[in-house]
Amino acid sequence: MSDRKPSLLVAKGNMKRMGGAERDLLRCLPHLQQMFDVSVATLNPSTEMLELCREKKIRTFVPPTPWNPPTTALSQILNRVHTSSRQSWRRCEGLLESIENFDCFHIVSGDGYLAFMELIPRDKTAHLHLLEPHRGYHEDSLHRKLNGKLKRPAFLTNILLSIGRKKDLSTVRKFASNPSFLVSANSTYSAQRSRDVYGIKCGVLHPCVDQNEFSLNFGETTNPIKQRTEAEYVVTVGTANWAKASMETISMLSGTGVALAHVGGGTDAEKAQLEQHAKHQSVDLWIAPRLSSEELAKLMADALAVVSMAHKEPFGLTPIEAFSIGTPALFVDEGGFRDTIVDGKCGRLIPRDNLSAWHAALDEARHPDNRKNWSTYGRKRISELQLSPEEQAEKIHRILLG
Repeated sequence: MSDRKPSLLVAKGNMKRMGGAERDLLRCLPHLQQMFDVSVATLNPSTEMLELCREKKIRTFVPPTPWNPPTTALSQILNRVHTSSRQSWRRCEGLLESIENFDCFHIVSGDGYLAFMELIPRDKTAHLHLLEPHRGYHEDSLHRKLNGKLKRPAFLTNILLSIGRKKDLSTVRKFASNPSFLVSANSTYSAQRSRDVYGIKCGVLHPCVDQNEFSLNFGETTNPIKQRTEAEYVVTVGTANWAKASMETISMLSGTGVALAHVGGGTDAEKAQLEQHAKHQSVDLWIAPRLSSEELAKLMADALAVVSMAHKEPFGLTPIEAFSIGTPALFVDEGGFRDTIVDGKCGRLIPRDNLSAWHAALDEARHPDNRKNWSTYGRKRISELQLSPEEQAEKIHRILLG
């Protein structure tokens, strides 16, 4: 009987941005390697991904030049994200010649993933980690300005994006109709959203957290915010936009004397708008540069709390990263945050518009007993949900091979 590991091709359209989904995938790869002969395909690799693949001797498929999704209005109307990504996948050296030889596929959603799914042989086993239905097509979160106002009338947006929306619906539904192709969301909330939008079967595969990466073992790492202020502060993570409630978080802190460390950046215009809003609200705002995992862990560890008022967040890695470090997690009582946070046990779930409850939670986060107890229960919660990279890899193995 052969002891050959089954071959697995892991695909993610754009690894360059190194957000939560990309970090999650990189944590899991070495553990998938224990069970599979792993290769990785991407249209835009990150330095972190390339370094890991070199270290672990993981084969990579990348195009000659990195792909970025087109962003012009015309490209959105004509769905050139799909057509350009399809061309770029076909330019990945060796991919088309090798794709028939893989036993299994694990695809993570995001820009460019639909075109990859069209390449997978129908007689193979494949798993789609559909983090959430495409926000640009199926809700208005990404069509709002920082202050929440629509960028254009909703009916006009629906008309302009109709080609891309139809392609998104048809590709995901066709994939899910294959009995050997399986779909998982990253929380119970996003699974229900996927079922509602696409009308498909959808399980749940939670992201993972590496407690060695998010720990109190910082070595000589310094806290980057301490170079400019000694003020008490909270941390929020996510690109500046309405979906991440960047301006709402600043407004919530108004009058508390608590500063905000914003991690995740944004466009120059959006960052300038945040700074102007923070000045108007008398909130000390620090917009972080790109941070290493150690710097982010140190920033979180020294914070009063990690906070988020994000709209319709599918899961959110930040709460479990806060659990791992031992910093109070104060999050809006919506979306995927409900999968991880048990209110009053390992942080707080707070109604969006109840400012007095938010301010009371900040006071609770100052209490040493709360910090200790929430941290203890939070780490227990990570164990209960089996959120380690090893356990996530085992879950993917079970999904693909039973």
